[in-house]
Amino acid sequence: MVDQKSPAGTRGAAGPGGAPALRQRLTRRKPIERLVAETRDSEGSGLQRHMGFWQLSMIGIGATLGTGIFVVLGEAVPVAGPAVIVSFVLAGITALFSALAYAEMAGMIPASGSAYSYSYATIGEFMAWVCGWCLMLTYGVSVAAVGVGWGEYINELLQLTTGLSLPGAVLSGPLEGGVINLPAAVVVLLSMFALLAGVRESSRVNAVMVAVKVAILVMFVAIAITAVQDGNFAPFMPMGMAGVSAAGATLFFSYIGFDSVSTASEEAKNPQRDLPRAIMFAMILVTALYCLVAFAAVGALDWTGFVDGETSLAGILTAVTGTPVWAVIFAAGAVLALASVVLVVLYSQTRILYAMSRDGLIPKAFSTLDAKGTPRANTLITSVLIAVLAALVPLGPLADATAIGTLFAFALVNVAVLVLRRSRPDLPRAFRVPGAPVTPVLGVLACAYLMFSMSMSVWVAFLVWLAVGVAIYFAYSMRRSALETDPEVSEVRS
Repeated sequence: MVDQKSPAGTRGAAGPGGAPALRQRLTRRKPIERLVAETRDSEGSGLQRHMGFWQLSMIGIGATLGTGIFVVLGEAVPVAGPAVIVSFVLAGITALFSALAYAEMAGMIPASGSAYSYSYATIGEFMAWVCGWCLMLTYGVSVAAVGVGWGEYINELLQLTTGLSLPGAVLSGPLEGGVINLPAAVVVLLSMFALLAGVRESSRVNAVMVAVKVAILVMFVAIAITAVQDGNFAPFMPMGMAGVSAAGATLFFSYIGFDSVSTASEEAKNPQRDLPRAIMFAMILVTALYCLVAFAAVGALDWTGFVDGETSLAGILTAVTGTPVWAVIFAAGAVLALASVVLVVLYSQTRILYAMSRDGLIPKAFSTLDAKGTPRANTLITSVLIAVLAALVPLGPLADATAIGTLFAFALVNVAVLVLRRSRPDLPRAFRVPGAPVTPVLGVLACAYLMFSMSMSVWVAFLVWLAVGVAIYFAYSMRRSALETDPEVSEVRS
């Protein structure tokens, strides 16, 4: 039960000086009504509501449709063979469990904090902090990782068009034998300037880039499908179901990004209606494109030709057409595709930090808005730090650790659905997860399975990151939480 009679929102137990006891601090929750009220009270002085269904959908597609299909496909085919198509479906179904949970929560709690805010309202402040800290890792390092990939595509495009290539010194950081990964830093800073220009302007830029990358993938399918041969699909499952499952685990990360839609909650015109629709539309479109591209790729080129992940979609186009022209067009589109991922994920990172700052868990500078309603200081600080990370640091296991952070956040959103279905069945839900509670439970189990399938080095990097986050929470965030100074708005289980 919830008790709000005592000043700290608990039934008595308090620490020295009247402060809430540690257990109550860790488990205090932010009422859903308070979260919703904050988004409404900020209208006119906070983030501006101007996004409709299509803009929200473009955010989801822009964040999801990127590195996975342009890079990971070549790594998955040698593992699964032609059955990589099935692997994409399995990975999509796994991601769908969490997408359904996000759709229900986003319709009820239209706050920019995404999984962080959902956890704050259902599980408690400490787990919300851990979730937000994981999202910092996920968004920050993934932006840097995509930035590094963008630099590689720039170099490939330069080689295709001029025969020249960028010096190795500006394609890798000092720890990899270079000086600075200049292209990686450049794409992050360009995205920063787009965001500083205002969300309206940056959303238009993103919509154009999304249209371009959907177009080039459709172009790839239209060209490659003319070379599809039945014999390339036999044997269909050369590595057995084990290979299909292993490739599915790899390809799951091609679907990470749909949750970015929920970070735009406070800038949506009608979040309760449009957020669930945008999340599901993005998932359906992305899954359909992934399966079509996979079918055309393995149908046009024998799966044994995908050696060590080196065969690219652009290379398949050259092999099919006999000319590099289409490969150049595709590579140019890939550059825009990855740039849109950087833009949207960077945007999502700043909105997570905005929500955490408003709750007092990180400095107020991250929730300060300029005259346009843009978190300028937040955007500048975040972008510069990520640009430095992309330019200097080889990501390695740390980049893989972002996947654990994402899966952890996904699992918490599924838990949030279960908690609210039981504790607040009265809340209006614009979208309801079908098959609950079975579906959210399957979502939690699917996320846990993929987390525990990762290597020890990834877990070490992740646990080190968590340890730093826990230290910051106890040293800074717990004492500066808005619920510490305004305990009457908190809910704590007695």
